[in-house]
Amino acid sequence: MTSPQTKTSILIIGGAEDKVHGREILQTFFNHAGSSDAQVAIIPSASREPAIQGDRYQKIFEEMGAKAIRIFDIRERDQSENPELHSFLEDCTGVFLTGGDQLRLYSLLADTTLMDKIRLAARQGKIALAGTSAGAAVMSHNMIAGGGSGESPNRSLVDMTTGLGIVPDIIVDQHFCNRNRMARLLSAVAYYPGCTGIGIDEDTCTLFEAEKRFRVVGKGSVTIVDTSRMSHTNAHEVGATDPLSLFNLKIHVLSHGDSYNLRSHRPIAAPRNPLSKELS
Repeated sequence: MTSPQTKTSILIIGGAEDKVHGREILQTFFNHAGSSDAQVAIIPSASREPAIQGDRYQKIFEEMGAKAIRIFDIRERDQSENPELHSFLEDCTGVFLTGGDQLRLYSLLADTTLMDKIRLAARQGKIALAGTSAGAAVMSHNMIAGGGSGESPNRSLVDMTTGLGIVPDIIVDQHFCNRNRMARLLSAVAYYPGCTGIGIDEDTCTLFEAEKRFRVVGKGSVTIVDTSRMSHTNAHEVGATDPLSLFNLKIHVLSHGDSYNLRSHRPIAAPRNPLSKELS
C-alpha cells in the first residue's frame, strides 16, 4: 500500500508579480495561507532595502485582510534566533520570501533553526511558502547564483551554488523569457543532469499543491527542461567558455492552468474551456 502524497502549498514566483491590479499570484498565496485567518511572515532579507520591501508586502496583505503579519527583518544570522520570531512561526500560516540577492538570502537563513522549521512546515503542508525572484532561486538545492545571457550555452554563463533545498530536485531560473535566460538554464542542467530545469517568467509561478507536482499560475509561461533521458553532455570535457553539447533533452512550455509531474516528467494540459474551438 502506497502512502498518500504530501499536500503542500509552495509557490515559486518568477519575479515582478502584479502588486497593484488583479494580484492573482499574491492572492493565490494569501488564499492558501488561510485567507482572513492568514498569519503571514514576510522575510525581506534578500533585499538591499528590506524595510521598504517588507512594508510593501505588509500593506498588500493588510489590504487583503490578513489576521496577523510580522516582518522578519533579519540582517544578521543571529537575528534568526530571536524568540519572538520563533513564537510567531508557531501559529504562522504563510511565509513570503521577497526578491533581491539570493546569495544574501542564503547566507542569512541557511542552516538556521528558523529555516529548518520553515522548510519542514512547508513540506508537511502546515504553511504556505512563497518566494519571488531571489526568493524563488533559493528554493532548489542546486541554486543559480548569477550569470549572463545571450550566448550559446557554456559553463561560464552560469554561477552555481547551494540553495535552501525546499524543492531539492529542480533548478530554478526566474525572470526567464523576460531576460533571455534559456542558455543559462541549459548551462545549469549540464552541471546537474539529475535535476529538472524550470524557467519561470515574470508575474508567473509554479504552485506545488502536492509532492512532485505543480500547476502554473499567472500571465507568462514556465519552461521545463527535462533531463531524464539526456544521453550526452560534454560539460566536463570542454573549457569554461566553449559551447556545450546536450543530447536528448525534452522541452515543455506551460501556461496558466497547465500542470507538470516531476516524478513521471509528464505535462498535463489545463482543463479545456468548452467554448474554445478544437485545435485542428
